[in-house]
Amino acid sequence: MILPLTPAKILAAAATLPGWKVKRNALTKTFTFTSFREAFAFMVRVGFEAEAMNHHPEWTNVYNRVVIRLNTHEAGSRITARDVKLARKIEHISWVK
Repeated sequence: MILPLTPAKILAAAATLPGWKVKRNALTKTFTFTSFREAFAFMVRVGFEAEAMNHHPEWTNVYNRVVIRLNTHEAGSRITARDVKLARKIEHISWVK
């Protein structure tokens, strides 16, 4: 069973993830690129990391903007260490901050 993080651990993790916010039981961030092509390339790269972790983001893409929302369904759609780990990988991948 995957357990959700405590509110204190969530806030501490979010503080180390530039631009990430805690909204409605999820870590969220909006990434704005210079073009659709860049946004889509970013999504492909994140998709490979997410698939390798078997942990898939909820996201939307409109032109050059990608909004990512992370929580864990197996933990009652709450934030877990898996979400923080994926957010860190996404930060490493992203060339916009």
